[in-house]
Amino acid sequence: MIKFDSLFRVNSGLQVIAIVAIIVYLLFPNLSILSLFALIICMHQFALLFNSIGSVVPIRYLFGAFMCLQLLLGPTLAYNGLDSFQVNQYRMQIPEEVYFRYVIPAVICFILGLHLNAGRLDGELIDQDRIEKYVSKNKDIAYIFIGIGFVSSIVAEFLSSELAFVFFLLGGFKFVGAFMIIIGNQQLRITPLVIVYGSIIVSSLGMGMFHDLLTWIVFLGCVFAIKYKPGKVLKTGVAFSFVLLALAIQQLKGDYREATWKRGEEAGLESLNKAYQEGQANNTFFSFRSLASSNLRFNQGYIVTYIMKNVPEKEPYANGSELYKIVEAAVLPRIVAPNKLNAGDREFFMKYSGMRIAKGTSMGLSAVGDGYINFGVIGGCIFMFFLGLLYNTVIKGFKKYSASFPILILFTPLVFYYPIRPDCELQTILGHLAKSCFLIFVVFVFFKKYFIFYTSSTEKNIHPNPLVPSRL
Repeated sequence: MIKFDSLFRVNSGLQVIAIVAIIVYLLFPNLSILSLFALIICMHQFALLFNSIGSVVPIRYLFGAFMCLQLLLGPTLAYNGLDSFQVNQYRMQIPEEVYFRYVIPAVICFILGLHLNAGRLDGELIDQDRIEKYVSKNKDIAYIFIGIGFVSSIVAEFLSSELAFVFFLLGGFKFVGAFMIIIGNQQLRITPLVIVYGSIIVSSLGMGMFHDLLTWIVFLGCVFAIKYKPGKVLKTGVAFSFVLLALAIQQLKGDYREATWKRGEEAGLESLNKAYQEGQANNTFFSFRSLASSNLRFNQGYIVTYIMKNVPEKEPYANGSELYKIVEAAVLPRIVAPNKLNAGDREFFMKYSGMRIAKGTSMGLSAVGDGYINFGVIGGCIFMFFLGLLYNTVIKGFKKYSASFPILILFTPLVFYYPIRPDCELQTILGHLAKSCFLIFVVFVFFKKYFIFYTSSTEKNIHPNPLVPSRL
């Protein structure tokens, strides 16, 4: 029987969403029904994410929330006023009804695929008791992971892109180690967490790129919430603070990059604070123009409108040929497919979007864009459903194997922290998914005696190790 139980866990929040929707419609009577519907979907997904914090590592709800943020909320704000503060090349390129009649069903189909027979959010629910016992028995394991993560991050800097990516993934092990420290210890140890998260703060400031920092902060908050079960008031305060932090970074990072990338100022908190002070002095930090600029950074919809304007009028539907190139780039090493797509392939992007971007600039078509390019409106929605189903299947696989390896679900953030971003090119997302899953499989197969854990012989009989052949 097909079930979507995990999509109906908002409880009384559904009434709140309905009341807020009515208030929004009364305050903004010119808001179209499609924009209002887009906002309702956003509120529903945000409410599910909020309610899930403290219970699970909410991969599915993060997928839904980020998809809504970049493909529904951002475009809604653009169509209803913020586009007037943008130059024409950064505005939505097609009418609102044309955009939403494809993207709203596509997002819904994706979310349905994610939640098809998801059970009790299979693959996201952590067995705290078994992880605590495992970490207690293997006292050094968290620190070994943190050490591997730091060493791998350093080694990755000296390798070619293909091999460097493996060490880049291994670099994420330090976050898994940090999660083990939080979940697996009765008394919280702050120092290793400060070291791990201090390192990503430093690297984010150094590169002027903050997506990874914000994403890993989200996962850190989710793991803390699982451990300490905060009440709704505290959760609301933390969520509100995080939104303010994300908005502030979005407002500041353009000026910060200008200062560090072009004017040669030293990267760090001092330059970030200087960018903030300049914005305050110019009264631009909280202006509508600044808000429009921030909206552009998370509004993936404007790129989709370029795609829908360009295909099929100027570039015919790919009918699957573009998707073949994407899958080839995701799963085959360059030694086997030397002509495969590059990450952020500029020519590929310009061909289907019709946009002209400067050399060195990387932009993604997004999964929704790729679905439309290959299969049109109806086919694109079907494609998004099966993409969601693919992610769903991978997540449920973690549930299956966690019976023998209780810490395995702590690796889901490492596998999905990049795919949950709708603004990235699909070949890189699927490549990250495939390579990270394969890497984790190899690690757990070769070192299974260190990771396999049962709390009793009875449990061992109930949950045989699926990676070890049966002797029967």
